[in-house]
Amino acid sequence: MGKKEDNIKKAKNLMNKLDQIRNIGIAAHIDHGKTTLSDNLLAGCGMMSEDLAGKQLVLDYDDQEQARGITINTASASMVHTFEGKEYLINLLDTPGHVDFGGDVTRAMRAVDGAIVVVCAVEGAMPQTETVIRQALREKVKPVLFINKVDRLINELRVTPEEMQQRFIKIIAKFNELLNKLIPEEFKGKWNVKVEDGSVAFGSAYYNWAISAPYMKKSGLSFKDIYKYCNENNQKELAKKSPIHEVLLDMVVDHLPSPKEAQKYRIPQIWRGDLESKLGKSMIECKEDGPLSLMITKIIMDPHAGEVAVGRVYSGKIERGQEVYVSGSPKVNRVQQVNLMVGADRIPVEFVSAGNIVAATGIRDAIAGSTVTDDPDAEPFERIVHVSEPVVTVAVEAKNMKDLPKLIEVLRTVSKADPSIQVEINQETGENLMSGMGELHLEITEYRIKNEYGVDIVTSEPIVVYRESVAKKSPHSFEGKSPNKHNRFYIEVEPLPENIVKALYNNEIPTNVKKYRNEVIKKLQELGMDKEVAKGVFGIQGLNIITDVTKGIQYLFETRELIKEAFEEVMKSGPIANEPCQGLLVKLVDAKLHEDAIHRGPAQVIPAVRNAIYGAITISDPILLEPMQKVFISTPQDLMGDASRELNQRRAVVRDMQTEKDMVNIDAKAPVAEMFG
Repeated sequence: MGKKEDNIKKAKNLMNKLDQIRNIGIAAHIDHGKTTLSDNLLAGCGMMSEDLAGKQLVLDYDDQEQARGITINTASASMVHTFEGKEYLINLLDTPGHVDFGGDVTRAMRAVDGAIVVVCAVEGAMPQTETVIRQALREKVKPVLFINKVDRLINELRVTPEEMQQRFIKIIAKFNELLNKLIPEEFKGKWNVKVEDGSVAFGSAYYNWAISAPYMKKSGLSFKDIYKYCNENNQKELAKKSPIHEVLLDMVVDHLPSPKEAQKYRIPQIWRGDLESKLGKSMIECKEDGPLSLMITKIIMDPHAGEVAVGRVYSGKIERGQEVYVSGSPKVNRVQQVNLMVGADRIPVEFVSAGNIVAATGIRDAIAGSTVTDDPDAEPFERIVHVSEPVVTVAVEAKNMKDLPKLIEVLRTVSKADPSIQVEINQETGENLMSGMGELHLEITEYRIKNEYGVDIVTSEPIVVYRESVAKKSPHSFEGKSPNKHNRFYIEVEPLPENIVKALYNNEIPTNVKKYRNEVIKKLQELGMDKEVAKGVFGIQGLNIITDVTKGIQYLFETRELIKEAFEEVMKSGPIANEPCQGLLVKLVDAKLHEDAIHRGPAQVIPAVRNAIYGAITISDPILLEPMQKVFISTPQDLMGDASRELNQRRAVVRDMQTEKDMVNIDAKAPVAEMFG
C-alpha cells in the first residue's frame, strides 16, 4: 500500500473526529508563493514526491495555469498531519492571487475556518493582501501569517540579520494593522499574530524550509543559524532540520479553530434562519446525525463525471444515492458519488460528514453559492458577497451558425461554474454578453470555451460597465400616467445615504423585504433613515430602495407588486445609458387609481410607474459612475517621470508616493476603461 493510499485510509477514519479537523485556505497577493507552499505541504504528508514539490505545482493542474504560471481556480486537497502524538485531518484550499479571480477567493473563504496568509518578505504586504484579509474577516475566518521568500532577502538583497528582523517587524505590524481595521468587534485584540506564540512563521516555500518560535525551541535552531545556512547556500540541510510542512501544519493545528469551535460563531454570520430550530442547533454543534446542510462553493466541470460540486458540510452527512434538494429549485437531485479531493484526483468514499469539505457528483441544479439540504423548505445560507463586481464586458458570437445552440449551452455552463462571470443571452438579437472581473478573466474564459468546450467564437473589444445614479433630490415629484389615462403615480428620487449603500453591499440588510420586514425597518432606522420612510420600504433591488410614503390611498396595496416590478425594471437599465442604477432611494409620494381592477392591470401600472421613475431621475441631476481600480507601481527613481506620465495619460489620480532606498512606490487610482492593453 502506497503512502498516498495509506493517508486516504487515515483521512476516512478522522472524518468524524471534529476536534482533529482543520479546514484552511492559503491566500495571498499574486506570485507570493501560495501554490509552491501547498505543494510542499502535500509532499510532507506523503501525497506527492518530495523532489517535485514546488516544481510540479500539483494544485495548478489546469493547462492555462501551467502556461501562465498563475493560479486561476481554487484547488483543494485533504491530508493527515501528526501533532503532539495526535493525527489531524487538514483540508486545504489553494486560492488564486490575481485580482481578476478574487471571486474564487471569496467563495473559498466560505468553506474554511482559518487561513494562512502568505506575504513575500521582499515585497511586503501588497494591495491584494489587504483584500484577502478583508475577504477572510467578512466570513469570520481566522488568519495566521507566513512570511515567504526569506532566502531572497539574504541572497539577493544581502540584508544583515538586524535589517532582516526590522523588515519582519514591519510586515507583522502592517498585517496586524490591517487586521484590526477590518476585524469583527468580538475578536478585537484576540486574533493579532505574534512571533512569540507561534502564529507567525518565516521560510522559503521553494526550498522547503520554515521556522517559527515554538519550532526553534524544539529544534534548537536560531535566526543566526538560518542566516548562516542561506548564506552558505546549504538550504537542503535546513529543509531536513526544519521542514516547512511540520512548522506550518503545527501552526495550523495549534492556532486555527476546528469546525466544532468555528461553527459556533460562523453560523449566525452566514445563516439567517432560526438558531433554536433543529437545523440551527445541529449546525452550531456541527452534528453528524443532524439534518443535512451543505454549502456549495465551487462547481468543477469534469469531462468524464460531468459537474462536480465542491462544498463544505455544516451539518449531517452526505452519502452515495442520497436524495437532496438545492435551494430555489423544486426538483430532487440524487447524489451519485461522494469524494475527497487532491488537486485533480477525486478519491471516492462512502460518505462525508459535518465539518468536512466534499466533492459530490449528481447534484445537477447546484451553482456556486447554493445550499443543499435534505428538506426542501430549509432556510438557505446567506449569499456570498464579492469584494468587487464584474466590470468588463465582451460580446460573444459563434463563428459558425451551426454552433449557436451549443454556444448558448456552454455560456450557461460557464456562468454556473464561475459566478463571477455574468452572462446575458439575448434571444432576439442573437447577441450574447459576457461580463467578468477584468481582461485576463475574460481571456481565460474565452480560451476555455474554444479549447475545452470546442466552440469557435468571435469576441468584440472589451467595454466597461458603468452605473447610473443621481446627484441631488428631485425638485418636485414627477407624474406618470397610464396608457388609458385612468391611473397616475407621483414619484421622487434622491441619492441613498452612503452608509445604507454600504450596508446593502455588505449584505447587512436582507433583500427579501416581505419575509424580513421588521428586520429591514429596524436596520434602516439604525442607519439613520426617517421612521416613516423606513416603514414604507417594500422593495430592494441591488443597491436601490423603493418606499411608499403615501397616506390612505385606496387600492394601492393591490398594485404594489406591479409598482415593484416597474422599479426593478428601471434599476436594471437606467434612463441615461441603459446601465444599471446604483444608490437610489425611490419614493412613491402620491397616486390616483381607477376603482375598477380591470383598468389598473400590469399593462397600465408598469409603464406609468416606469415613466415616472425615469422622469424623476432625469430632473435630479443624473450622473454616470465609472469603475476605478487601485494601481500600485514600484519603480526605480530614474523611471519615475515615465511612470507618472503614463498615469496622467490614463486619467489616474496619484494618492501617495513613498521612497524606499532607490525605489519609488506610487499608489494611484485609475478608471478601468483607461487600463486596457
